[in-house]
Amino acid sequence: MKKITGSIVALVTPFNADGSVDHGRLRELVEWHVQNKTDAILALGTTGETASTTLEEDIKTFETVVDQVAGRIPVIAGSGSNSSEMQKQKSEIYTKMGAAALLCISPYYVKTNEEGMYRHFMLSADADSAPIILYNVPGRTGCKISPEVVRRLSKHPNVMGIKEASGDMGYAMKIARYLSDDFVMYCGNDDITIPLMSVGASGVISVWANIMPRETHDMVIDWLEGRHEKAVAAQLKYLDLINALFMEVNPIPVKEAMNLMGLKAGHYRMPLYPMAPENRAKLARIMREAGLPVQEDA
Repeated sequence: MKKITGSIVALVTPFNADGSVDHGRLRELVEWHVQNKTDAILALGTTGETASTTLEEDIKTFETVVDQVAGRIPVIAGSGSNSSEMQKQKSEIYTKMGAAALLCISPYYVKTNEEGMYRHFMLSADADSAPIILYNVPGRTGCKISPEVVRRLSKHPNVMGIKEASGDMGYAMKIARYLSDDFVMYCGNDDITIPLMSVGASGVISVWANIMPRETHDMVIDWLEGRHEKAVAAQLKYLDLINALFMEVNPIPVKEAMNLMGLKAGHYRMPLYPMAPENRAKLARIMREAGLPVQEDA
């Protein structure tokens, strides 16, 4: 497949007040991203709250996203599970539905040893599925994918890359040695997108893009096309805002920011809960300082 580069939004899932997925609003958000130069969409990721949704809901959500995109940009499905067999099954399902790639996570809670980690991903890589992206996010899973396991997996023809979300530049430097035309890296932490791109990352899987898709796209493309000073300036300009999106656990702040902007991200799935009032006020202030519209009555 053609390598996916640029800004990939880790899309939120909008919920109605009764907890159901708001498919109408989901379509509107997808269209907004297409029109604002988002380069690809990741549905069913961490930001999409899929740890709290059912497989039936996820299938319908992904169907809506793929249908609305209508082939205009790539759509990636988060097919991860701490069950290796379930991850494989979900990968096969989303591939048949039109996924351009699959985001597969390391096994959370269960954890495993080195060989188990390798075989966890190999089960999906060897399946009849779209190319897989490894997802290294130890803050969520409690374990890292070791550089040696990354090296081994990078050689598999159906492993296309890694989303590196540890925030550890030392780790990123180690796995950057295995990057090639066939194995790429995506930044999974908006605050260090440009630092990771400086060692070879091909783009970002972004939470920030949910509120500023054009700016995220422009920053990443500026770096890829050699306008490095401009890209660095954008990273630094919006750093306070990016950090504010993680003052509480993701996706609480980004959905709050979207609602403050009138983007109607809707409610959360428990155990996620609306922001503490003092944090909400701080977020609104930082958003205004970044030039974003804030609706006082939101």
